[in-house]
This record gives sequence, C-alpha cells and structure tokens, in this order.
Amino acid sequence: MNLRFLLQRFIRKKILSDSDIEESNLDRCLTTIDLIGLGIGSTLGAGLYVVAGQVAMENAGPSVTISFLVAAIASAMAGLCYAEFAARIPRAGSAYVYSYVTIGELMAFVIGWNLVLEYVIGTASVARGFSAYFDSLIDKKISTYLNNTLPMHVDQLSEYPDFFAFGITLVLTVLLAAGVKESTRFNNIFTVVNLLVVVYVTICGCFKIDFNNWNLQNVPKGAGSGGFMPFGFSGTMAGAATCFYAFVGFDCVATTGEETKNPQRSIPIGIVVSLILIFLSYFCVSAILTLMCPYYLLDKDAALPAVFDRVGWGVARYLITAGAVCGLSTSLLGGMFPLPRILYAMASDGVIFRFMGKISERFKTPLIGTAVSGVFAGFMAMMFNLKELVDMMSIGTLLAYTLVCVSVLILRYEADANLRGSMSVVKMDEATRLATVRDKFTFRLMIHPGTSEPTLFTARLVKISVAVLSLVVCAFSAFLIFADDFLADKEIWAIIIATVLGILILLCIFVIVLQPQSSAALAFKVPFVPYLPALSVFINIYLMLKLSAMTWARFSIWMAIGAVIYFGYGMSHSSEELKTRPRVLESVESFYPGRVNVSKYDTYGGVEHSDSPQSEYDGIDNPGGEFNSNENMKVFTKDMKILKSHTMPGFENQNVG
Repeated sequence: MNLRFLLQRFIRKKILSDSDIEESNLDRCLTTIDLIGLGIGSTLGAGLYVVAGQVAMENAGPSVTISFLVAAIASAMAGLCYAEFAARIPRAGSAYVYSYVTIGELMAFVIGWNLVLEYVIGTASVARGFSAYFDSLIDKKISTYLNNTLPMHVDQLSEYPDFFAFGITLVLTVLLAAGVKESTRFNNIFTVVNLLVVVYVTICGCFKIDFNNWNLQNVPKGAGSGGFMPFGFSGTMAGAATCFYAFVGFDCVATTGEETKNPQRSIPIGIVVSLILIFLSYFCVSAILTLMCPYYLLDKDAALPAVFDRVGWGVARYLITAGAVCGLSTSLLGGMFPLPRILYAMASDGVIFRFMGKISERFKTPLIGTAVSGVFAGFMAMMFNLKELVDMMSIGTLLAYTLVCVSVLILRYEADANLRGSMSVVKMDEATRLATVRDKFTFRLMIHPGTSEPTLFTARLVKISVAVLSLVVCAFSAFLIFADDFLADKEIWAIIIATVLGILILLCIFVIVLQPQSSAALAFKVPFVPYLPALSVFINIYLMLKLSAMTWARFSIWMAIGAVIYFGYGMSHSSEELKTRPRVLESVESFYPGRVNVSKYDTYGGVEHSDSPQSEYDGIDNPGGEFNSNENMKVFTKDMKILKSHTMPGFENQNVG
C-alpha cells in the first residue's frame, strides 16, 4: 500500500454538515439543569467521601484545600476547551468527535479508545467503592463471607469476586438502557440529596471548628512538620495530583450533544457551572474536616462520619451515609453514562464494530453498546483489584484533555478554506476553495500577516508552531521530572537546558499570538487564547509523565488491543473510507464499461473485477477516444492510483499513471 495514501487515511477528517448538527437518532430531551446535575453527580462522589480525608492525612494536611484548588484550575482549563468545542460541534462522542473533525481519524480513534478505558475503569472503581462502603455499614459481612467461601489468590485480581459490585453495575446498566430522561431524573434526585448533605456538613461543622488545627506545631512522627503545609509545597502538589482524580467525570456533559435540546448553549453552561459547584463542595468539606479535627487523626476511609462521631454528633453519621450512598450512586451513573455514547459515536463512524451503535426503536438509546459496556465494567468491578488500574484512567483522561486543548488552538487559527460543512464560516464553494493559494513563507509575513482573518499560510504556521510547542513541552516536562535533583542542586547545565526549553516554548506561543484568529461567532469561546490552552497542555503532559512506568506498560497493552481493532477493521470500514470508494469505482466504470461491477460493490470492502487484470490493462496508453481529454486522463490516473493501492487487490503491480 502506498505510504502517502496510508498517511492520508490517518489524517482524513470527519465533515459535519449543518443538518448533521441538527439531526440525531437519539432523543433530544435534556435541559441545562439536567446537564448541571449530570456534571455534579458524575464527579461529586468518591472524591468527597474518600479522597478528601486521604489526601489531608497522607499528603497535604490542612492545605488539602489548596490541592483541590490546583486540581480545579487544571480541570477548569480543560473544561473551558471542552465548552468551546461543544459550542462548535454538539455531537455525541465528546473529545473523540472533536479530534476527528479537527485533527484526523487515527488520532480520533486513539482518543476514543482512551475514553472507553477511562469510563470502564471509572465505573468499575466507583462500583467497588460503593460495595466497600455498603459492606462497612453492615460490619463487613459481605467481604467476610466471600473471602471464606470464594477466595482468589491471584496477583492483580481482587481478593474475592465482588458480586455486589457486579450487581449494582448491571442495575445501573438497565436504568441507562431504559432511557436517558429516566436515568437523568434519578441522577438529579440523588444529586440534590448529595448537595444537601454538603450544605449540612458545612453549616453544622462551622459550630465545631478550631482554627488552631490549621497551625499545629507538636505533631506525631510521620505526620510532617505541622502548620498549614505539614508536608511542604511538594506534598500539596502531590495531593493536587490525587485530587485531580476527584474532578474526572465532568466531561461526560460533553457527550450529550445529541440528547440536549439546545446543546450549543446548554453544554458550555453545564460544564462551567458544574465545575464551580464541584470545587466549592470539595473546598468547603475539606476545610471543615481539617478545622474540626487534627489532620493526622482523620479516618482515611470514612473521614466525614468519623469526624462528627469524634465531636459527639453521632446522628450526623446516618445523614452523611445517606449522602454517600446518593453521591456514589450518581458517580456510578455518571461513569457509565458516557461509555455507550462514546461507543455509539465510534460505531456510527465505523472505526469500531458497527453493531455497537445500533439504536433501540423503543428506548432511543444505544442498547447493545450500553449492555456490552455495562457487563464489561461490571466484570472489571467484580474480578479485578483496581488499585493499580486507577492511574490508567488518569492517562486516558489527561490525553483526551491535551488533544482537546490542541484542537482548540488549531481551530481558532484555522483558515476557512480548510474548513468544510458546519465548521466553515463563509460557506466557500469548492471552486473558490481549490483556487485559494497559500502565500510563500517569509519572516516578514510571519511577524506581520497583514490580515485580520486566518489564511492558508497563517493556519499552517500555527499548526507547525503547535506541533513544535507540544514536542518541546514534552521534553521540558520530562526534564523537570527526571532532572529535578540536579535543578534543586542548582547545577548550571541543568538550569541552562531548562532555560533553553522554556524560551523555545515562549517563542512558539509568541509566533501563535502574532497570527489572526477566526472571527466565527460562537455561543462560548475560551478566553486568553493561546495562553490558557498552552498552559493546560503543559499541566496535562506533566501529570501524564508523573505516572508510573507500570501504568504506561498497562496503557501500552490497551493501545495494542485498540491498534488491532483499528487496523484490522476500523480503517477499512470507517464512514469516511466508504465515502471515497463509490466515486473511484464509478470513474473506472465510466472508462471501462463492464470491467468493474459497481452495482455489486460491497461497501465493506472488495469489488468484482476481471479474472485477468494484467491482460485487461495492456495498452492502456490510448484504449479509446474517451482518453483524448487530458483532464479526463488526469482524473482517471488519480482514481486508478487510489484503486490500485486499496480497492482492487491484484492491480498493485500495474503501471498505471
């Protein structure tokens, strides 16, 4: 296969028309309030009832509030980029669709495949957390019984098969399959209960706070040095990395583009408002925890009820438990909610098996995709020890966040001549588009483009700058991580390398700033472009490189499975691939009547052709009057090159064109 043609297939983009944006096979029934509830419910669960206490006790102390603030800022920057894309492309599929429209098919598949990983592990981890929390309320009777009757002594697997986690995952799967409106109604009710518990904890806790707990001096061994940051700044930042997990889930709002009544307005509002309310909830609860009790005395598994027990308010334990059940239920629903929609988007495009995207006539939901993903997530929750797998969810999330930020940069500076369908602003006809010529490179044109709208030259310059920026950010982040000891010791060579890499990053941003931005009117735009997306890219890549080598190894295995699916099925069955085949075949049929049976063309690959391809194409230089036109010959030659390299096996060695 021709390498250039193969690369063109990797970077081909999905073109969405205005009708594609408006039409949907799914039921458009969600409102802005539904999306805010979904964003809060999918995120405000384990982070509130488990992570806050753990981070305060083990990493940050009272500065856990700062840890949540840093994690919120990192998530908010990615959230703003999601919001702009949702205003541009309100379709099911989230970052998968965004990257397909702007970057290309291969990268879109990589992102989509990582999102599947994120939501499967996210669902499984919350199901295990739910099961463990419920088990603790009944004196661990479930785990004791299953450990005694069905123990599993296998590394990386659970100590016992958690049938309770599997069961609650299946119940939520049935709820999602029954219809999106029914599942969001359940989500909204439980989210309200969860938020009421947050308000209750905050108000009641204010009567028992002691500000001396934020300035403790005599602390036990192993509890740091006391004060507001007992483990230092590095401990606070380590806590922020853990708290980032507590914000994973808000992006499920961006997957509802085909089920929202007014997606271009509701999705940006849903993302931004839900992130604000989530951060305020985390901040208030973590502040109350560390003000009511010394950080080193917190119960890392169930901090909230233990703190209220400690001050003599045992009745609060039951109210907090009710909130925890509601919070974990909505987190489980929020973890599962995007999964079938990602599968639906990918299956509809043909990059994974198409049966996964089949819509139920009765429920208007992707029934098969929901069932498969639910059973898969339930099996993971039942059988696997998820402690080592949680970091894998962060890799998929951070990679998706990074690509969305890169896509925002590319699209904001893209020339309209490169945009088609709904992405185009002026709706340029094809003849005008083809006649548009890119200016030759000059340093003067790079510094002074002389236009208020992006051109082909400025668009390409920005793409090159973004590519270089991404590579340099990777190098800079890796150097900061692996040479941190040398930088701390103020080694001259380390400081010089870090300075040079930092200057290169600033130069790339400077070149991008000089170029004109698109004037497309959107319901929401990311502020401070290109600075905010560039900073988000740096933070995301830095956090990815902080993950362990074992996490990257497991991630590689997951990606290898995805590569087999894409190269074995998706690349040849994608909708964008199938769009090109009939045009090629019809062109050949017009010049060689009867040689290619277009009517029996199999849209999933292969055509009927002569048994003797060599003899059929002997003397192709002038087989008839049809080829007297130079333009016709050029078109035929171009189509035959495509046809030889892909559509008609056996013609690869023919000397056509």
